[in-house]
Amino acid sequence: MQIVRIGLDLAKYVFEVHGVDCHGKVVVRKTLRRDAVAPFFANLPRCLVGMEASNGAHYWARVLSDLGHEVRLISPQFVTPYVKSNKNDRNDAEAICEAVGRPTMRFVPPKLADQLAIQAVHRIRSRLVADRVKLVNQVRGLLAEHGVVIARDIPRLRRALAEITGGSDDGLNELVRVLIREVQTELAELDQRIASYDRRVRELFRNSELCQRLGKIEGIGPVTATALIAAVGDRTCFKNGRQFAAWLGLVPKQRSSGGRARLFGISKRGDRYLRTLMIHGARAALGKAAGKQDPRSLWLSKLRQRRHPNVAAVALANKNARIVWAMLSGGTVYEHAPSVKAA
Repeated sequence: MQIVRIGLDLAKYVFEVHGVDCHGKVVVRKTLRRDAVAPFFANLPRCLVGMEASNGAHYWARVLSDLGHEVRLISPQFVTPYVKSNKNDRNDAEAICEAVGRPTMRFVPPKLADQLAIQAVHRIRSRLVADRVKLVNQVRGLLAEHGVVIARDIPRLRRALAEITGGSDDGLNELVRVLIREVQTELAELDQRIASYDRRVRELFRNSELCQRLGKIEGIGPVTATALIAAVGDRTCFKNGRQFAAWLGLVPKQRSSGGRARLFGISKRGDRYLRTLMIHGARAALGKAAGKQDPRSLWLSKLRQRRHPNVAAVALANKNARIVWAMLSGGTVYEHAPSVKAA
């Protein structure tokens, strides 16, 4: 019988294959070494291949797609309900094969090599920013033990470190002063590296016409625009803007039963980094909306009066996500609404 659907459980060196025919009967169960995966699929007729969206999934999606197969990536949380009995690689491959055949299953957009490269820039930059935050918090805590309290502001910390290393009369132990000097050097190095990645992001933004179109939306700058392009591959995976916003975790969590709708805070599903950028950008746009008379700013002002600023920021991030989907799917340009003239 011909194989029509395969579940492929990914790993670093050992891969499990579970294939079924058009009637759902198991026709192949196989364990493959890494170097044998591509030759195995090259000798198969075109079929549907399902994989979990885990480490290396986008690479194998490109490899198998080039061999003529239809590849679909599934979030691991949607595969778990189909695992029978104990969890192991063989059962995982069977669960993936079952899940990928469901007509209502949701799939992860595959990414191209260029998208993964942009995503790598963002991930390294994000890690450097996190390292700087850890370093700042550590030095603030160490100085607080010696009676030197510095506000949570990096520029103020830099000035305070310059005064300490300059020999200010603050009563610090000489060893502590030497350590602070080393921390100051480390902080300067992190600042330089982050600045270099910021320049790369701006260059990517300038070289992408699509990123520049997204950058015209209030609340979306070069960092968010390039992160969106890196994260969103096949826009057809989302039926509408609400699905895209839900993929970003910007819609309410729902637990409804018996005809009673119960809505909670946002679901926070999907890419945390991208959702954080969208919300931070919305906060910046929210602060600049005061006093403006265009319909968008008036809507934000009324929303700000009724709800907490954080709720308003998330609502704007949700709206921006829907606008982004409309622009990506339709190839349109964002147009600012004209200001409303007072009567």
